[in-house]
Amino acid sequence: MQWMVIAFESRRGEKFVEKFIKSLEPQTIAKVSHAIDLLEKHGPLLGMPHSKYLSSKLYELRARGRQEVRVLYVVAGNKIYLLHAFQKHTQKTPAKEIDIAFKRLREIL
Repeated sequence: MQWMVIAFESRRGEKFVEKFIKSLEPQTIAKVSHAIDLLEKHGPLLGMPHSKYLSSKLYELRARGRQEVRVLYVVAGNKIYLLHAFQKHTQKTPAKEIDIAFKRLREIL
C-alpha cells in the first residue's frame, strides 16, 4: 500500500514543517527526506530506529545525526499528516512539542 504523506498547513497557509526542514543543514535535510520516503513506503509499520509511537495516535519520525530532528505525525486512513517538526536537545520529547502537534491535529479534524 502506498501512503500519502501530507505536511500540515495552517488556515493562513503557513507550512511550518516544510519551513523548518528547509532551514536545516543539507546533510540533515537529506536524512529527514529519506525518513519521510520510508514513512511513505511503510506507513505505520515503520518502526525503530526511524519511527516511534508516542501516545494517542501520535508518532515521531526520527532523523539522527549531528542535528537530531523529530517530526511528529498521525496516521488517518491511508494519509499521514506531518504535524510538527523540531530539533531535539533532550532525552525525552518535550511536552510543549507534543502540545503543538495535538493543537495542529485539532485544526485538521
